[in-house]
Parts: sequence; structure tokens; C-alpha cells
Amino acid sequence: MMNKYQIALSKFIPEPAVNYCYELWVNYDFKLSIKKKRQSKLGDYKYDPRTKKHYITVNNDLNPYSFLITYIHEVAHLVTFKTHGRKVSPHGAEWKNEFKRLMLPLLNTSIFPDDVLRSLANYLKNPKASSCNDHALTKMLSKYDQTNGVFLDEIPQGEVFKLGKRKFKKESLRRTRFVCVEIPSGRKYLISKSALVEAA
Repeated sequence: MMNKYQIALSKFIPEPAVNYCYELWVNYDFKLSIKKKRQSKLGDYKYDPRTKKHYITVNNDLNPYSFLITYIHEVAHLVTFKTHGRKVSPHGAEWKNEFKRLMLPLLNTSIFPDDVLRSLANYLKNPKASSCNDHALTKMLSKYDQTNGVFLDEIPQGEVFKLGKRKFKKESLRRTRFVCVEIPSGRKYLISKSALVEAA
């Protein structure tokens, strides 16, 4: 029988992953907060040196697979910090190894659908600072979102689109981001090609 913490986790992640994620929560002793949607991040990890406590947050609007990946991403930060302190890069080799190690027990079809599992296995060969930075994985995960948005890279160049309550005109691609002009301010922003937007 699940306790109240396991029941809380089961609302956000696939049920076969609940016990594993709960064990990480207990073993690494952190405060978990579920936050409203934040445009700038899916989750984060912080250590408070005054209280000597660890804090992890994850956004509440993520689909179960995105939530699970983000949760493990942040736990990997905690484990890396406990092992190495601030001596290593936040998304360096140490974090990548920890993230792969923590994800390994979850890589099966009882937890992830086949299509996500394939994209995830590919992503884990060299994890990026955010799963959003892996276009193939982001696209695959988005199939399981409850949203009507389209990816920015699917909108024709020169078209106007909405991101939140703001309007932009799509311009040229720079590596993985498009130069976009805010309307009516005329300010230019770099927006990920994987951003979910609405046609204006």
C-alpha cells in the first residue's frame, strides 16, 4: 500500500516508477515542491548552506514522462553536488554520469512508450543541460502533452505567432534558435526551435 508521498508522486509520473522515485526522495533527503508552469525552466535544484537542506522543484504542467525525466535530472544535480560540491560544472561529465546511472533502472517499456524510449536512449548518449535542448526528444515527449501548440520550427519564416500572451514574427535560424521580433516593441529574441507556440 502506498503512503501519502507515493500517492502524491503517482499523480505526476508513471506508476511503475513511483517506488524508485520515492526511494530517491528518502535516500537523498530533499524537499520536493511542485510548481506552476514556469516559462524559463521545467525544474531546478538548490542547496541552502544556512539550513544545509536540498530543494528540488518540478513544474506541474509536464506530462508524466517529461516530469519523470526532469525529476531524475534534478536528483542527479543533488547527487553530483553531494559528491563533488561546487568543484565541477553543473552539466559536466560528473552530472552526465550520475544522470545516466539514475535513469538506467527506468529504461523499460513498463515506464516509457517505445517511441520515447528510443529517443531517450539516444539522448542519454550525451545528455544536454535541458531535455528541451534535444529537439528529437522534445518532439517525441510533446506527443503526450495536452496542448494544441505547434513547434516554432513548423511555422513558416516571416509568420507571426503567439508565445504566451506575446506576439512575435519568426526570422532566421541560428543553430537551434530562431531570431524572433516581438510585436509591437521590435525587440529581437532568440527562441528555441522546439518552443511550443500558437499561430497568431
